[in-house]
Amino acid sequence: MRMPEEHETGRCLVLMSMQPLKAHVRNGRLVLDTPTDLPDGTEVELVPADAWDSLDDEDRRKLHEALIRSEGDVRAGRVVPAEAFKALVQNWRREL
Repeated sequence: MRMPEEHETGRCLVLMSMQPLKAHVRNGRLVLDTPTDLPDGTEVELVPADAWDSLDDEDRRKLHEALIRSEGDVRAGRVVPAEAFKALVQNWRREL
């Protein structure tokens, strides 16, 4: 498995691409279903799969399709730096 691009921010490692991890609760502990290549000490935020959004199946399907398309945009270099996007949004808000 190829490790995603990463960088340190404070105490936790920020993964620059999605790496889904699946776990189950056993005796009050979260246990991953499969091994991971994450380094020891990596902080991972866990959210119950059905608790973080209110998407129905159709909206979730559309979201996943959009994410797949966006991966192609990233590979092709069709991206905007975060600071440029943030400035764009701030300017847009001022115009409202």
